[in-house]
Amino acid sequence: MSLVQSVDNVALLPAYLAAGTAVLVLLADLLVGRAGATVAVACAGVVATGVGAVVVGAAGTRRTFCVGADCSWVFDGRAALIAGVFALLTLGVLGLSGPLLRGGPTPVGEYCFLLACSMTGGVVLAAAGDLITLIVALETLTLPLYVLVGLRRGSLASAEAAVTFFVVSVVATTVTLLGAALLYAATGGLHLDRLGGLLADAPDLPLIPAAVALVVLGLAFKVAAVPFHAWAPATYDGAPLPVAAYLSTASKLGGVVALLAVVQRALPAEVTGPVLALLAVLTMTVGNLVALRQRRTVRLLAWSSVAQAGYILAPLGVLALTAGRGDDVRAGAYAAAVAYAVFFVVVELAAFAALVALRPAGADGGTVADLRGVARRRPWAGAAFALALVGLAGLPPGLAGLFAKVTVVRALLDGGAGWLALLVALNAVIGLAYYLRLAATLYADPTPLPASPAPAGAPTVPAGEPTGVALGVASGRAAWPVTVALAGATALAVVIGFAPQLVLDLAAR
Repeated sequence: MSLVQSVDNVALLPAYLAAGTAVLVLLADLLVGRAGATVAVACAGVVATGVGAVVVGAAGTRRTFCVGADCSWVFDGRAALIAGVFALLTLGVLGLSGPLLRGGPTPVGEYCFLLACSMTGGVVLAAAGDLITLIVALETLTLPLYVLVGLRRGSLASAEAAVTFFVVSVVATTVTLLGAALLYAATGGLHLDRLGGLLADAPDLPLIPAAVALVVLGLAFKVAAVPFHAWAPATYDGAPLPVAAYLSTASKLGGVVALLAVVQRALPAEVTGPVLALLAVLTMTVGNLVALRQRRTVRLLAWSSVAQAGYILAPLGVLALTAGRGDDVRAGAYAAAVAYAVFFVVVELAAFAALVALRPAGADGGTVADLRGVARRRPWAGAAFALALVGLAGLPPGLAGLFAKVTVVRALLDGGAGWLALLVALNAVIGLAYYLRLAATLYADPTPLPASPAPAGAPTVPAGEPTGVALGVASGRAAWPVTVALAGATALAVVIGFAPQLVLDLAAR
């Protein structure tokens, strides 16, 4: 057999465009030295990456780096959908970063370069066909975020968040690599489809249960599934708001894609099914219950995203049942998980975009009390935030969130996991409490809080001043890049809410 492989450069075009964006950003920063030009180059490259992914994916499945029937790169409709979502998320975060980059201490070139590198990892991850490519792509997605989280100079919380994220992520990667090594030792294969065939033919191979458990649990860290979730709230709250938005959306999407790839194509459902069902129940229950007690806005969104990860994992719980392992049921469960992840990241981006618009430039997310009555002063941004919260809760008129939860419940019922569908419904009811409480706070009467002794030298607040303004909520207009990003994310959430079947069809490919 010839060891010389033909390379399909068309299949690799999205990865070329993403990596080229990172290089061009550095060159623009070096040669032009203007923040606006650097950001413009980054935005143009991100748009080109998204368009390239759509064009290549529309032409059908393309494979390259193949040895026989085993390929390390498989770009199909689902890969195009995921790559396009990564590009959209990166573009949205670049828009949200406008106030952070304009005249601030954050280095524009390095910031845009790190975002482009992370996007490159997401694009490669979408098409990964073997464990090595998948793990390297996941780390390429994650590594730049260590630096981005710690970019709030002078902030102890930001430094602590970066260190926490780094340590936990390194441990998760080590666990995943150990599982992959054990799989290779037991089977002699690393390609996902080949592993699936080998494990199906010889399910009693030694080391397999330990290897499968290590791979699944290592990737569960990336998804922030309980009990591997403790890093997420502190990291989100310590990071700059645009970076927290990227962590909550693109980083979580990457973990979900990696987990789905190994579960769908490589690992035996008899082993992964019960583990994923347990993780889903723990994740959505703990996430919702702890979110009820949160008073800081970003921590509330962080714990809610933990709960949302449980909903994403829930369809995979049907693999724990014999009735859930039929080909049609499994395909529906995988499609439901991908579709829910896409719905979630779009609505979550809209929520963070609204929060950035409502907070002063460079500020953190503040507390829930800081947002009291803010929608009365900033009606459009407040309405967008309320719509995103309602969508995350799964209520109309947030149709994207509503259809997402319906999709998950339908997949569970089709697989005979009615008990798990009931738990999803109960957790969705619990989630209503904090989502609607935060939405109601936006429109509450902005009466001042009871006066408390102020430290010497602190500025005083005039009598009758609204609480939100006293506590630092932006009272003017948001910067235009933030406004554009907020409008785009909200519009996209509305569009996919009216056309959910399009997302489901792409996810099912």
